[in-house]
Formats: sequence, C-alpha cells, structure tokens
Amino acid sequence: MRLAAFVLPLALALGTALSAALPAKAETLTLANWLPPAHPLMKDVMLPYAEAVKTATQGRVTINVLPAPLGPPAAHFDFAVNGVADITYGVQGYNPGRFKTTNLTEIPFLGDSAEANSVGYWRVFESMLSKAGEYDKVKVLAVFTHGPGEIFTKGRDLSSMDGLTGAKLRVGGGIVGELVKGLGAVPVEGPSSKTYELLSSGVADGITFPFESVAFFKLIPMLDTALIVPGGLYNTSFFVVMNKAKWDALSDADKAAIDSVSGEALARSAGKAWDKADAAGKAEMDGKIKLLTATADQMKAIEAGLKPTVDAKLKEAAEAGIDVPAAIAALKAEIAKAEKGE
Repeated sequence: MRLAAFVLPLALALGTALSAALPAKAETLTLANWLPPAHPLMKDVMLPYAEAVKTATQGRVTINVLPAPLGPPAAHFDFAVNGVADITYGVQGYNPGRFKTTNLTEIPFLGDSAEANSVGYWRVFESMLSKAGEYDKVKVLAVFTHGPGEIFTKGRDLSSMDGLTGAKLRVGGGIVGELVKGLGAVPVEGPSSKTYELLSSGVADGITFPFESVAFFKLIPMLDTALIVPGGLYNTSFFVVMNKAKWDALSDADKAAIDSVSGEALARSAGKAWDKADAAGKAEMDGKIKLLTATADQMKAIEAGLKPTVDAKLKEAAEAGIDVPAAIAALKAEIAKAEKGE
C-alpha cells in the first residue's frame, strides 16, 4: 500500500511533465482567396503574413492558400463565420449595410498614406469600433484600407466639375457609390475583377480606384484623365478574419504568437504594401494619363457635394452604438501620429 501510494503520484507527476514537454499539435489553416496570386494584396500582404504566422509559431501553425475561389468576394466573411475556410479576407462594403462602423474610415480627405490610414484605423477599431459587435462571430486578425481612391475617366474634361456630370463610374462597395452620386455622376457597381469588362464594353465611362488597381488590372490604355483629391476621395476598408472555433482551439502560446504578427502589424504591412503599389502604379501612368489635382474651387464643390452623404454615413455609424465625433477625432489623431512614425 505504501509503495502504491508513492508510485501513483509519481507516475501522475511524470505524465504531466511529459505532456507539457511535448510539442503542441501542428495545425494547418485554410485561407480563402478571390484575387489573382500576383495581386499586391496576396503577393505582398497575405502570403508574407502566412510566413509570419509560421515563423511566429515556430512551424506549429501553417496557412494553406486555397487554389481556387470558394465563391464570390461578398461571401467571404461568412465563409469564416461558418468554417467553410479558416481565414478569409475581403471588403466590408461588398455586404451593404452590414458593417456600419467602416463608414468612419471610408469618408473623404483622411490622408494620402494607406499605411498611416490603416494603422490609425486598426488602433481605433481595437479601442472603440469593435465594441459595436459587428465582428463578434469571428476572430479579427486585422482591418485596414487601400490607398486613397481617385477618379479616372476617358474623354471627359475633369478640369471642371461639369466633366463628371452624368459620367458612369464603376464603384466597389461601401460609401463610394453614394459619394459618386454626390458629385453628379452615376455609380456602376461591380467587383474590381470586372472593371476591365465594364470599361471595354462601354458600360462604364470611368472608374474609382487607387493608383495601384488601375495599373494592376491593365486599365491605363482605357483611360486618359484622373481627378486627384488631396487626402483621397474615399478609402475602401478590408478585413482579415478567422473562424472563431478554429481560433479557440489553438493553444494560448499559438494565439499569442499569431496576435504578435496580426492587428497593427498586419494593418501596417498591408498599408505599406499598398503605398508601394500605388507609387508604382502612378509611375506607370506617366505620359499616359493626365493627373489633375483638384483646385481650391473644385475642392469646395467636392466638399459641398459630398457633405450630405458623409453626414448620412456617419449617422448610420452612430446607429451601431459608436460615439462618432469621438471616433472621428481619435481616427484623425491616430492617422496623424502614424504619419509621424509614432
């Protein structure tokens, strides 16, 4: 009896020690993708992120990018909710009305750097916007924006605001469709992958895009003039999210490791990549597309034309339970800090 009384606790203690010494179970997470592999968001953001996760977890967690789209871009948030894929990314605006808090970061004139805008956005999302509960069904790995969106057309005089009247402009999701209406143009909705088709068929007279996308989707030959709005006409918000059950099943060590390369780090990486791609896209337009910076008079007209839409969208954000004036002030302050490298 004495021997048994000694041996059993010793065996239990050794078993616990051995279990603790064993490496955590290896985990492969699937990442749903709907963009071409060479797109900067995949090539320069999501693939490096997958490598960062692998390194941070010392190889215990790897991310496998699925070879073909599982469905349309608008479906990707729910793919993460329902576990169709473990990790997904996408544009909140492709699901109209679902993500009201994104309105704050898509309004005009926030800044000319995707990196600064994205870092500021993540900080305010983490401290304020997440409390609205729009993402409670997933683990949010990051939110960020692409570079400032501008207007590109063919055969229209954009030195005057009259050049936009009646112009059919391709827009993505989110606030930009309403902003285009406020300028007297006609929004034509469609995902980025359909832009070439919309322009070549004459369904659209122009587009709203950051510099990067115009070049990447090979649209430069179809356009001749751009109206550049200081601070950006709009920003498009993106998410990177993970299935909650998959996240909860990870070890605390792996969660901490993944968090260390997500959040602000991923938002900064995405913004930096977009700024680099925008600079390259702008350079590619040299001598092919006339870039007209909005004049002071045009800016007054743009601000007046967009004010009703901006006010309505901020009111919509308030319906999500957000203190909008405080959130806007915090967002602008964090963007300014990020621009200074803080």
